[in-house]
Amino acid sequence: MKIEALDLVVSYDAGQRPALDGVSMEAPDGCLYAVLGPNGSGKSTLMRALLGVEKVDAGKTLLDGRETHEWDRKDLARAVGVVSQAETISFPLTVREMVSMGRYPHLGPLESERDSDRTAVNSALAACDVSALADRDVMTLSGGELQRVRIARALAQEPRALVLDEPTNSLDIRHEMGILELLREAADSGLTVVVVTHGLDLAARFADRMLLLDDGKVAAEGTPAEVMTEETIAEVYQWPVAIAPDPASGAPRITPLRPQPRTER
Repeated sequence: MKIEALDLVVSYDAGQRPALDGVSMEAPDGCLYAVLGPNGSGKSTLMRALLGVEKVDAGKTLLDGRETHEWDRKDLARAVGVVSQAETISFPLTVREMVSMGRYPHLGPLESERDSDRTAVNSALAACDVSALADRDVMTLSGGELQRVRIARALAQEPRALVLDEPTNSLDIRHEMGILELLREAADSGLTVVVVTHGLDLAARFADRMLLLDDGKVAAEGTPAEVMTEETIAEVYQWPVAIAPDPASGAPRITPLRPQPRTER
């Protein structure tokens, strides 16, 4: 599933600087596409606009060449798995029940869970390393455990695309790498994966293409090598950096530098 934004403009308050100002991007089938930028640069706004839940002032978003607002909501729910940055859980729910919610778009009204649904749920639990938590109340989970359960719910949906906002937030190194490896495998199998993240180094290691936002505008777009230049990163993040190939992966790796001392006159 190709995911696109064309000259997107989103404003929250009339007369104020747009949250997104002329942003364009394209994530084709089988692409792991990372969206990066400082706090307040428009990353989460772009995610919501791509999913059709944010009002767009100008430009458009498309899924498989069709404008997002033209999609039937149930068809969209089958096609795109979503992991937002946060959610509120207000009633008791086991991990298995929460992951099974990913199957709802595939079921008719009052239709019972089928063998294929149970298989999809079990596969998603195992992929996110939460099978042992299946009978736990989600209210008792740590932040990292809950995040893996939320990703499992999206995978249980068996979508054609995944859109995730900070999916490795609260995860330790093992599970952070496990989730990113899982998303890389999903893209390699043909899914389109759009990841909003602050993790520049890991994005450069796993992503095929990157979009770097700054103050609602596109600062750079392209492969990690094209986006991750010392000049661009230093300008966007307002901090000097050195960038060199990571000895383990070969991907660009950032080292923040000490700023030059100010000279007094």
